[in-house]
Amino acid sequence: MTKKEILLTSEGFLELEAELIKLKTEKRPQIIEAIKEARAQGDLSENADYDAARTQQADVESKISELEHILGNAKIIEKNKEKDKVNLGSTVVIEYQNDNETEEYHIVGSMEANPFENKISNESPIGKTILNKKVGDILSVESPTGSYNIKIVKIS
Repeated sequence: MTKKEILLTSEGFLELEAELIKLKTEKRPQIIEAIKEARAQGDLSENADYDAARTQQADVESKISELEHILGNAKIIEKNKEKDKVNLGSTVVIEYQNDNETEEYHIVGSMEANPFENKISNESPIGKTILNKKVGDILSVESPTGSYNIKIVKIS
């Protein structure tokens, strides 16, 4: 079974690494302490605090395992040195042709994608469409809700 590379920007890698460290050094010890305190209450069969702490422990251990997997299989995307084409790590301004509205997106790997921060995956409809394209290109984006046209205004 081959390992699938997980594409991350250097910023995304550092964010996930910081989250992993926080889970291991802060969250995990807090939960262990909560379990100790709940055990000290006696009968565990009807101990809601104990059950809650164990559930929280399972969630944190699962997240730690997930982050270790991601970081262990990560391929760091170098900053885009080619400013004339859209690549992973590029910041791109696009213009929606139907209403001339512009939007700025940062193209990242799927693990870093966060539409609330305008970080879109290279696997998203827009991401797939604009990869390796140039400023001035007018492109048709195929999405689950239909197709629409965009123009690449700026790449940085």
